[in-house]
Amino acid sequence: MDVTRGFTGRRRAAPDPRLPPGQYDAGADWPVLTAEVTPDLPTSTWTLGVSGLVATPTTWTWNEAHALPSSTYEGDIHCVTTWSKLGMAFTGVSVDTLLEAAGGPLLTATHVLATSHTGYTTNLPLADVTGGRAWVAWEVDGAPLPVAHGGPARLLVPHLYFWKSAKWVADLRLLDHDEPGFWEQNGYHDRGDPWTEQRYQGD
Repeated sequence: MDVTRGFTGRRRAAPDPRLPPGQYDAGADWPVLTAEVTPDLPTSTWTLGVSGLVATPTTWTWNEAHALPSSTYEGDIHCVTTWSKLGMAFTGVSVDTLLEAAGGPLLTATHVLATSHTGYTTNLPLADVTGGRAWVAWEVDGAPLPVAHGGPARLLVPHLYFWKSAKWVADLRLLDHDEPGFWEQNGYHDRGDPWTEQRYQGD
């Protein structure tokens, strides 16, 4: 068989710069992954708290949370199981706004432990949920957040792997130390940065 020098076959498309290493574009799909049974959380009884090392620990009802200034994140999300979903829009209230409404973090606060209504927990450095980097979201792409994806409201920390964005979030507790959550106690990375592939302990 004759081979033409320099022929390398069909040129591959350049990788999407929005995809971190090891990720693929899920396209129209949004896989449902959860560590616990999907709860029934009517908005009439739903609450969200900010507790621990803040000036004024505060709990909001659904209507009270919606009375706070809202904001929208437009961008991408990345799951540790290697799928990414690009070009999404989530609306809710920023964690900065919640902390401000609770009087602000105390100087000793360094970390946050997010707890879901199901009991699921995940830990985050305070710096990863402040400065316009995290939200409690109740809408996605202009519609109410589906229950399977954490509705009526979930934590959204899109610059980290999505297990950090706790579904059905109930409380954000500020601590003066790191306290590993559910997956972190089971071998997952303490922080979970997709761009450096911090998937598991030791990565």
